[in-house]
Amino acid sequence: MRAEIQHLVDETKQSVGLLRRHLDWDNAQRRLAELNAQAEDPNFWNDAEAAQKTMRERTSIEDQITAIKRLEQELDDAITLIELGEMEEDQGTITEGEEAIRALQAEAARRQVETLLSGEADGNDTYVEVHSGAGGTESQDWTNMLQRMYGRWAERRKYKVELLEITDGEEAGIKSATLLIKGLNAYGWLKTESGVHRLVRISPFDSNARRHTSFASVWVYPVVDDRINIEIKESDCRIDTFRSSGAGGQHVNTTDSAVRITHIPTGIVVACQQERSQHKNRATAWNMLRARLYEAELKKREEKANAEAAAKTDIGWGHQIRSYVLQPYQLVKDLRTGMQSTSPQDVLDGDLDQFMEASLAQRVYGGGEAVEDID
Repeated sequence: MRAEIQHLVDETKQSVGLLRRHLDWDNAQRRLAELNAQAEDPNFWNDAEAAQKTMRERTSIEDQITAIKRLEQELDDAITLIELGEMEEDQGTITEGEEAIRALQAEAARRQVETLLSGEADGNDTYVEVHSGAGGTESQDWTNMLQRMYGRWAERRKYKVELLEITDGEEAGIKSATLLIKGLNAYGWLKTESGVHRLVRISPFDSNARRHTSFASVWVYPVVDDRINIEIKESDCRIDTFRSSGAGGQHVNTTDSAVRITHIPTGIVVACQQERSQHKNRATAWNMLRARLYEAELKKREEKANAEAAAKTDIGWGHQIRSYVLQPYQLVKDLRTGMQSTSPQDVLDGDLDQFMEASLAQRVYGGGEAVEDID
């Protein structure tokens, strides 16, 4: 076996070993057996809230155990395939085994990063808001690109994506949009994306083909499940109804079915226009508001509320967390971790994991100094 591949095999085995230790393998198997026994009790669903909590824990442990077993088995299979190819001097078989090992090493490394997702709400579904900032039509087009980027990222992970609200720009793009992304650890992965995102490119809207800089903000907050009680006084809120303003299809209504709720003490505003029923939109908007208030509390606990609020309120120079340069060269650079990609198109197509992993690691392990922005 080539030295490079042997090194990948060793790295993969080490990552899988760390996954086993983090899971506490023997105790996890015992706990899964206990949860399976509880789920088989005829009275299990009498308390729906407790049952849902048990099933979430069961699914999480089962997924981790199954993944570790599969990684170990597929690694053994790939090693055997390479050994067989070497015995028969079959380069095609050797290459197939090496490609399998590379894929397994990448998956094991990704799952090791997932062990960092231990926050109170990391396992929850999440809302993602995008808002245009400085740059007029340019920034509104950029906001639309960001909405698409997060949708594509979610699709890559087989997450479910729902568009809850969208407000069109005057000429092109969008002023804002809210996505609901459903999937295991959706909030945990996306939470580090909150902040201002900067785009530099030759403007498709400029007849002189000049280079423009645009800004848009991203705001990520977790869906609040039934385990978390967030009390909101209706007297603290202003509720407005309006007509949906989407570009077509399900987003065009003939009645004022869209709902906007403003939480006066905090200034938080949420809106939903997904359904034609005002009642359903109102219920979704209340859930979104509960989630925003909960997310604000989480930020206070992390003692980062001031920085996040500054990034939210001033969508422009000096507050960006990531820059995307399309001209005159190709580069995406995260200004918190220094992580870079020379393939902006792949990033805009949802290839965000490397940036999320670096940010998660920085949150947990610390480190990282101010990173110089790019022109």
